[in-house]
Amino acid sequence: MKLLAFDTSTESLSIAAQHGARVAAYAGAGGTQASAGLIPALRQVLIEVALSLDELDALVFGRGPGSFTGVRTACSVVQGLGFGARGGAGLPVLPVDSLLAVAEDARHRHGCTRVVAVLDARMDEVYVAQYVHDAGRWNSQGGCAVCAPESVVVPPGWTVAGNAHAVYGERLAPHAPQVPARPEAAALLRLAPVLLAQGLAVAAGAALPLYVRDKVAQTTAERSARAACSGASKP
Repeated sequence: MKLLAFDTSTESLSIAAQHGARVAAYAGAGGTQASAGLIPALRQVLIEVALSLDELDALVFGRGPGSFTGVRTACSVVQGLGFGARGGAGLPVLPVDSLLAVAEDARHRHGCTRVVAVLDARMDEVYVAQYVHDAGRWNSQGGCAVCAPESVVVPPGWTVAGNAHAVYGERLAPHAPQVPARPEAAALLRLAPVLLAQGLAVAAGAALPLYVRDKVAQTTAERSARAACSGASKP
């Protein structure tokens, strides 16, 4: 397949392009810094696999949840590229949950097939979703949620994968196996054939972010109240 994939939902920018057996990848600073370098890096990986934008079968992107600015950047860029390709005829766009990409990265790097995917959501919370890999595809065990790290439930025999353990340590599922994993663009490329076959590609205008948290910021009063509650709860 001819695919271009990228994810900007975390502190890392990840890009990969595929042209048959040829794959090129790029990694850089994500989040609020992704917007400055994203377009040049996308062009570079396409050059490395000898593809133009118009030749792609689809654009694949991590739709979140994750960094508010990073996810909005991804959606804006994929919409612009999708609308403008092929002389305005457009390209199909494949949105992929960033937590699903985390699960796929954990499978590829660590052999995990029952994954509690967890990403740092800031504000003392994590994004979490459960996935089972069976018969060559991932199956979601419910949707994405946001909660305190102490509230993450890990069934017996499952593995926690993501970037949140580095932030929250023993507060996050202390008795469960933990592996580092991220929503890498290479994982998006591996997920894409099955998802495209399921008819999950959309028109560029439908490339929308996945927001799990309705509110992305706290007021000064809310932060003060939360800090006071945390202090009161300590012995």
